[in-house]
Amino acid sequence: MNNHDYIIRRETPADYRAVENLVRESFWNVYRPGCLEHFVLKCLRGNGAFVPELDFVMEKDGRIIGQNVFVKAEIRCDSGASFPILTMGPFCIAPEWKRQGYGKRLLDYSLGKAAEYGAKAVCFEGNIDFYGKSGFVAASSLGVRYHGLPEGADDSFFLGRELVPGALDSVRGEYATPACYFAAEAEPDAFERYERTFPPKEKRVLPGQIFEK
Repeated sequence: MNNHDYIIRRETPADYRAVENLVRESFWNVYRPGCLEHFVLKCLRGNGAFVPELDFVMEKDGRIIGQNVFVKAEIRCDSGASFPILTMGPFCIAPEWKRQGYGKRLLDYSLGKAAEYGAKAVCFEGNIDFYGKSGFVAASSLGVRYHGLPEGADDSFFLGRELVPGALDSVRGEYATPACYFAAEAEPDAFERYERTFPPKEKRVLPGQIFEK
């Protein structure tokens, strides 16, 4: 997609380091002291569930300012069947370009491409205040539960959107985040070696973080 103000295109291997640095800058100290998302992205690209056709960057004035990726996932239906869907992220916009509409443009474009790819629905963890503007709702309202969450617990973080209207009408089941998203926890030594290849940044404990480390 070519706009007078920005370009959205597929990520290339030449972009990888710049995109990982963008993700690191965007997520640093947001959900935990430091962040893991840049390493997760690096590992996702080599995973069989990763969808390279849906790996996008947003470029403005020759600089990458946003990115989004999709990964194959499933709903484990109460009937015993498996319903294929996509999950999403990491998704980010460079901190200095947030709250200017670029995130929604990238999100809406990439969701449109996911629908063209043939995906019927997307579920993931996110903030409804932002993602609701692009059609996401509480996944529980679509009949999808979050793995391991006790009945009655707050599930407002778990979002879903049908890419094909009515696709989840007859689906009732449970979603679990694909294991590939836990690469940093599974390989802490590899993560630490990778993190040392970036310039040092201060890890800070801040209000609103949901993980301790």
